[in-house]
Amino acid sequence: MNNLNYGVIGNCRSAALISDKGSIDWCCLPDFDSPSIFAKILDNEKGGYFSIAADEKYVITQKYLLSTNVLCTEYRSDEGIFEVIDFMPRYKLFDDDYFAAPEIYRYIKYISGNPAFRVEYHPAFNYAREEVSNVTEDNYIRTYSMVNPTECIFLYSSLSFDDILNSREIVITQHQFILLSYNQKLIDIDITRVYLEFQRTKVYWLNWSNRSKKYEKYNTEITRSLLVLKIMSFQPTGAILASLTTSIPEAIGEVRNWDYRFCWLRDASMSLETLLRMGHDYSARRFLEYLKGILKSKSDSFQIMYGIRGERELTETTLPHLAGYENSRPVRIGNAAHMQMQNDVFGYLLNVIYQYYEFFPGTLDEIEEMWEIVRNISRTVSTHWEKADKGIWEFRFEEKHYVFSKVMSWVAMDRAAKIANALHRYHYYESWQGIANDIKEDVLKNGWKEELQTFTQTYSNSELDASLLLMAEYGFIEANDPKYIKTVVAIRNSLFKDGLVYRYISPDDFGKPSSSFTICSFWLVQALHRIGRKEEAREIFEDLLSYGNHLGLFSEDIDFKTKRLLGNFPQAYSHLALINTATLFSRQKHLARFIKP
Repeated sequence: MNNLNYGVIGNCRSAALISDKGSIDWCCLPDFDSPSIFAKILDNEKGGYFSIAADEKYVITQKYLLSTNVLCTEYRSDEGIFEVIDFMPRYKLFDDDYFAAPEIYRYIKYISGNPAFRVEYHPAFNYAREEVSNVTEDNYIRTYSMVNPTECIFLYSSLSFDDILNSREIVITQHQFILLSYNQKLIDIDITRVYLEFQRTKVYWLNWSNRSKKYEKYNTEITRSLLVLKIMSFQPTGAILASLTTSIPEAIGEVRNWDYRFCWLRDASMSLETLLRMGHDYSARRFLEYLKGILKSKSDSFQIMYGIRGERELTETTLPHLAGYENSRPVRIGNAAHMQMQNDVFGYLLNVIYQYYEFFPGTLDEIEEMWEIVRNISRTVSTHWEKADKGIWEFRFEEKHYVFSKVMSWVAMDRAAKIANALHRYHYYESWQGIANDIKEDVLKNGWKEELQTFTQTYSNSELDASLLLMAEYGFIEANDPKYIKTVVAIRNSLFKDGLVYRYISPDDFGKPSSSFTICSFWLVQALHRIGRKEEAREIFEDLLSYGNHLGLFSEDIDFKTKRLLGNFPQAYSHLALINTATLFSRQKHLARFIKP
């Protein structure tokens, strides 16, 4: 069973998934959303991969270097031992400039004996739609597309190019390297340079992790999740991706698979709220710049998601030539959900912007620019909150009056009113607070079902929905309110199964859901903790942590029975929820407590 046993490396421009056997099975260059050059994860035969392969007699283990996004895969046998240290370079140059080239270093670190391996180098350009050819030149192998020869990548190595291209066995007695670059290098690449890039990148991640808040328990899990969230931020614009992959299905053999290499305003806002809470305000500033960039004028309408450069058109197409993850077709690129109306998204956005005003006030012109965005969002919510929408789970067909969409519309107007009050714009405050009050009254009247003693998914049905667990998180209702407590208990009794939580159990556009959406299980833990069932919450949380892969990484979904990871990977949603949940059960470390007077 494939349990998405991959490590992830990246540099806030692109990323790669590396299997627990040392094979790069997914990578898009030069950017996150570029066409893949390795996609074995989506088709074992055609997808393309780049492996450091050893015989079965080698025991292979994998770990991250402590508090970094540098991945170390160890190969150990009686013949010898070596490590492959994989990373994508990232480090600060000066001010806010970073070196983050579209390239992958594979630093082969000799340990002892006479270890042997083969290099299996099989790029497949443009989602394996274009055949490639390799040409050996003075100091590199150039791999180019047979369809478009100008599209090429460059492989530099201290190993024999013939041995690489013919997958011959290679025995090493000293350190070696392979560098895969989207661009031709203009400096000499040797082992000294590779070691320098390794140390620079390692120090960058150590410094970044050191700025995070530290906790007495679960600090390792929190740090790993923060590092995952950071990888998924796109340095050039400040966008934050929902995930690094496309078309990993929610259930094997089903059609629920989507391209998540885009910036959902919901997911990004929740990620940023978590990063802010953990001491990383730089990402928040970058995202707010991205937000200003996608709104070119005051009349621009909002979408729920954008491309990582602010693109509005994210045309969804399928790739029928690819077999899909474990034969789960179709493979998709692009995402038609960008055309949906989902009213909940504005609540997350204004919640983050409110924190911007509260904690990170900028210059007068920045504050005024952000105020225009607040006014734009508030106008949109004022005219849309009473309308049906697609909801948080992006139902593709029928629109309904989803309770959680109304709740987050309330959050939007509540935070807008608070911002207006802080800026002494009292006319706006009174108007927006009035709308917030109307929304709350509407939800309490139509969302609460007296006969069921719970809030329900929509105004018109009696189904439960895990998103309702967040009602107290955002202040719509108090955690000790009997209506909230009864809703949490109802969800616990109806949607909780085998240690995991359904989003909902009613059939949707594709039938009845068959896997657990990972974030929902964390939401239940948070809600149970909130209503005082803390020991039960802790037990569920401990079980949840054990469902991560061998490196503690989580995907979008988990199978109820087998606990295998499913869905796109790694998932920002899942890791931000892990962080927020872990901090409920641990006190923050404070430096003063550890310094002797």
